[in-house]
Formats: sequence, C-alpha cells, structure tokens
Amino acid sequence: MVLYEFAPTRSIRPRWVLQELEVPFDSVNVDLKNGENRNSEFLKINPAGQVPVLIDGDLVLTESVAISIYLSEKYPHKHLLPTDAREKAEVYKWLLFATTALEQPLWRIAKHTNLYPEEKRIPEEVDLARGDFLAIAGVADQHLSTREYVVGSSATVADFVLAYTLDWANEVGLLETFPHLHAYMERMYQRPKAPMRIVEALRQVGAVPS
Repeated sequence: MVLYEFAPTRSIRPRWVLQELEVPFDSVNVDLKNGENRNSEFLKINPAGQVPVLIDGDLVLTESVAISIYLSEKYPHKHLLPTDAREKAEVYKWLLFATTALEQPLWRIAKHTNLYPEEKRIPEEVDLARGDFLAIAGVADQHLSTREYVVGSSATVADFVLAYTLDWANEVGLLETFPHLHAYMERMYQRPKAPMRIVEALRQVGAVPS
C-alpha cells in the first residue's frame, strides 16, 4: 500500500490507522506548500489535487475518513471497527460528528486566517466559526466525561479521527473550556502508535518556528 500524504493535513488520520494496524506501507510526501498536489503526475492520481490518497493494488481511494474506514474493515482482527451493528452505527455517528459538526468550523477558520488570499479573508467568519464550534463541542465533552473511548471499551477508528480533529481545535485555542475533550485528546496521543501532533508536523514543513 502507498499513502500519499502531507504531514499537517488530514493525512494524519489514515497514517494513524495504518500505524495502529501495524500494516507496512510506503509513504509519498506531497508538498502542498510547493504545489506538488497540482502537478500533472499527482492529478492523474487524484484530479481534486488533495491528500491523502491511498493506493492498495488497483484501488485508488481518497478522503481521510473513507480511507480510515476501509483500512479498519480490511483488517477486522484488529477490532478498530465493531462487528455489532449498533456499536458500528455509533462509530459512524461519531465519525460524522467529528467531520461535520466539529471540523467544518475549523476549516472555515483555517480558510479565513491562512488559506485564502488576504483580500478574501473575512474576520467575521472566524468569529462565527469559533462560535459554531463552541456551541456543539460540549456534546462531545459531556459524552467523554465518563468514557475512555468514544465508543465501547477499546479504541476504534472514530477515536483516531476525533482525536486529530480535537488537536486541530486545540491549535486554534478552542479546547480551553472543554477539559474532558482535552484530556481525551492527550490520552489518545500518548498511545504508542500515535502519529505526530499537528504542531510537530507544521514545524517539520517549516510552517511554524522550531
């Protein structure tokens, strides 16, 4: 298998799953800073010009959560996805919660602080997005107030996706009023197979001072 990735991005999610699964894979770094995602060679792999991309034989799969689910299902003996229908539904629920309710405000913040050209940035959008995150994150904070994992009694793919999303939120100062989420995120990143944190990945690519 080959994972096309760029360290600070959502590529961290499938990398985390691969590391937890202890599955051998090759890594291809796609330097978004230098526009490598827009060269003709990469666009043949993913016309959207985005990472991550997983290649497994003749399968070319994009979208970090889809890749993470695929890997979890391919190696069922690792139990990253429950076999019980109700528990599996809970995993899917929290995957969607992480990538819609929590991630979308974070993406808006990123676009209006770093990604858009300065003339297109709208400061009010940042304030609105922060408010949207804070309004919904309490649901997850309460859920994790008495739980070690988001579903069941062991780590699932939902934990890796959620923990990465919370690390992203932490980088923009949005976890200060959610002690259970912060503690959960720290526990997840203390796992032996956890990937690097976002801030470490940013330092690696020279996006923040070392």
